[in-house]
Amino acid sequence: MRLNCWMLLTALALPATATEDLVQFESAEQQQLYRQLTAELRCPKCQNQNIADSNAVVAVDMRNKTLELVRQGQTHDEVIDFMKQRYGDFVHYQPPFQLSTIWLWLLPILAVLSLAFTVFRRSKSSQTAEAPATESTELDAELQAMIDAASAKSKE
Repeated sequence: MRLNCWMLLTALALPATATEDLVQFESAEQQQLYRQLTAELRCPKCQNQNIADSNAVVAVDMRNKTLELVRQGQTHDEVIDFMKQRYGDFVHYQPPFQLSTIWLWLLPILAVLSLAFTVFRRSKSSQTAEAPATESTELDAELQAMIDAASAKSKE
């Protein structure tokens, strides 16, 4: 009975090991470059997922092309440039500073500045709101003194 269970579990585990990609590299540097590039390049179809983790057809194609370029001896920047030319700037997690991507760089700065401006205005308006309250209290006291003086004169 134990042998049958063991054989069944082994047979069920075989398909899981068959899905692993076994890629051979000429050197450890090529392997490291390939891993770095697949982690750094974004799948154009998936929601913010790199090509190493994506199973989309386009990600598989990008992994295969990256492997081919790395085996040809191209550098990190050359592979990134090739992928940007082929798929656009979106495939790289660090967009370049260009006119078309300037909003990606300026939007966080503008958000922080507008938040600081709003906080400054609110704190300033709360300080000015306290000052008229003090003045109105003084005016109320003067008015009450006048009323008291007028009522004292009328009683005489």
